[in-house]
Amino acid sequence: MSLREKAKVMDRETMRRTLTRMAHEIVERNGGGVDLCLVGIPRRGVLLAERLAAQIAEAEGARIPVGALDVTRYRDDQAARVPPAAGGSGAPPTRLPFDVTGRRIILVDDVLYTGRTVRAALDALIDRGRPAAIQLAVLVDRGHRELPIRPDFVGKNLPTSSREIVTVRVAEVDGEDEVVIEEPL
Repeated sequence: MSLREKAKVMDRETMRRTLTRMAHEIVERNGGGVDLCLVGIPRRGVLLAERLAAQIAEAEGARIPVGALDVTRYRDDQAARVPPAAGGSGAPPTRLPFDVTGRRIILVDDVLYTGRTVRAALDALIDRGRPAAIQLAVLVDRGHRELPIRPDFVGKNLPTSSREIVTVRVAEVDGEDEVVIEEPL
């Protein structure tokens, strides 16, 4: 499908400021970084989680562990669910260098849309233990929810039509930091 850029809604500096604000909100709401872990949903959610952890470390002097959570086999909107041993989802594997039990988990994703990815992430996390709490941080909330899921920390609320596509680009993967709205030609 060919897309054309309709609007750029965040550039590098706007993304940096937004993530800094979100990091401060996370620390404030959680009373610091004790028992706090960030878990990103691949691919860009993991990179955003790492940036948030760096911002928290800079502000609080606390090192916050960061993990990655492949939710592919937990999705309910796939034609065929991938069996656990089959792998091959294309997403980076789950990497949780900490026990989730009793921890406050901040689940991080780039764009919140229908809520199905977040629902899958909740199932994947709970399969690994019982966190004390799970909170959701997203860079962009574009609306159009199909499930009753609401983020705790939002970089930008971005009302869109269902025809539009919100694309988050990060320098580590895409060579630049930006958020754009695209639409099919």
